[in-house]
Amino acid sequence: MAITASACVLLLALTTLIHYEVLFGLTAALPRFRIPGRAKLIAVILGAFAAHAAEVALYAVVIHVLIHQFDLGTLGSAGATSFSATFYFSAETYTSLGYGDIVPTGNLRLLAGFEALNGLLLIGWSASYTYISMRRFWDADGQGRAASTLASERRDGDGLDC
Repeated sequence: MAITASACVLLLALTTLIHYEVLFGLTAALPRFRIPGRAKLIAVILGAFAAHAAEVALYAVVIHVLIHQFDLGTLGSAGATSFSATFYFSAETYTSLGYGDIVPTGNLRLLAGFEALNGLLLIGWSASYTYISMRRFWDADGQGRAASTLASERRDGDGLDC
């Protein structure tokens, strides 16, 4: 149990660090590029996706090691011992999709719970960052001004009533 708990804490720290560094790098690099806001938003989405993919892969590697090196549990059926099955389980757990076709046993259940909570928080962080980026890049392109003006007109009663 101590190995699994240590793995949970280590993975929580590493995935948070990966996520922070990717989003920080995007924040620092994107304003310097002379490309439209739409292209910058595509870069934000791809960057966030890459961070999530790396985090899922990190969980998959640790789960695979815990199964094969430390014998701390299984992923259900005998066919779920390959790395591809571990990666699939990790992606399913990280996103809280939860098909239930691969079920962890033993101490891996604790790690699965931590991964689901960690994934939920990091996906929320990405959603928040994407929203902030949209506001910033669309306003810089002049696309956000029309929407904010319309919203303020509706608030003041000068706009169209729906």
